[in-house]
Amino acid sequence: MEHHQAPEARYFESLPDGTVRCALCPHRCRIAPGKRGLCAVRENRAGKLYSLSYGRMVAVHDDPIEKKPLYHFLPGSRSLSLAAAGCNLSCRHCQNHAISQAPRRGRALPGDWLSPEEAVGAARSLGAASLSFTYTEPSVFFEWAHDTAKRAAAAGIRSVFVTNGYTEAKPIEDIAPVLAAANVDLKSFRDEFYRKVCGARLQPVLDTIARMRRLGIWVEVTTLLIPGENDSPEELQEAAAWLSSVDRDMPWHLSRFHPDFEMLDRPATPLSSLRRAFEIGKAAGLRFVYLGNVRGDGGEDTACPGCGETLIERRGFSVLGNKLRQGRCPGCGERIAGMWE
Repeated sequence: MEHHQAPEARYFESLPDGTVRCALCPHRCRIAPGKRGLCAVRENRAGKLYSLSYGRMVAVHDDPIEKKPLYHFLPGSRSLSLAAAGCNLSCRHCQNHAISQAPRRGRALPGDWLSPEEAVGAARSLGAASLSFTYTEPSVFFEWAHDTAKRAAAAGIRSVFVTNGYTEAKPIEDIAPVLAAANVDLKSFRDEFYRKVCGARLQPVLDTIARMRRLGIWVEVTTLLIPGENDSPEELQEAAAWLSSVDRDMPWHLSRFHPDFEMLDRPATPLSSLRRAFEIGKAAGLRFVYLGNVRGDGGEDTACPGCGETLIERRGFSVLGNKLRQGRCPGCGERIAGMWE
């Protein structure tokens, strides 16, 4: 890796005793000199906070946008996926724990230097329609993501966050003009689950979903259904009702859990509970509910909420057919919410 100085972070306050208060995420870590915040990628050096993961990419992949998952955003297009190590949550079932939790476990920060200009150049040469800041948590490498998204916007390339939503208001307001879309993980609708399983709280995530929508960012929400943890009908009804109150057109992806990391004691999600959750979402008034990690039973297709016609047919991360015409159903003319052009 080329050696690059870690730049100063953008969201912090220096306190009189030499500590800093990070203002990037709701943990609002108070960090002593020489120490790092909970994410382990922001360090107090002589009373200023530095972003250690800036430009240090651990993953650069050419992905279908459907993998994010984003179903109502440039379907069938490619997205250059980018990640730096670290996360501000510590989910016991993390599927990318090797890169998201590495800094917390005291490992040297991995990654190869990539400048914002190089990232945009790579997306352009691949013919990617967007950049996705994903795999780990974009907020921990927020400054680099913001710098890169600005350059991408100038080059006509959209930017996407795949995020846990655990970010303060100011950074989201700052990046909103150059952030086209986001998939936000709603891991549970119970604060206790967030505290026990993720080391976080629920309310800030709900605030982020509502705030992003209000700022004009296209938002889709993913909930991984873990048997016996977050899949009770009561909890799903409350989650669906809340999502519907924010925006009935916001797609909700219900994803199948597979045992991973520190949560190997739970079985994979039964199809019956995914289907039940799907019905709960529809009954709450959500117009687009999808099933993830389940191939070929129609749970991945986009149907017209007006006439029921299948408009976009998917299998895994592939789009098999797309009948939309200028974002409308060719059958009944219903406008389908999303970013299609």
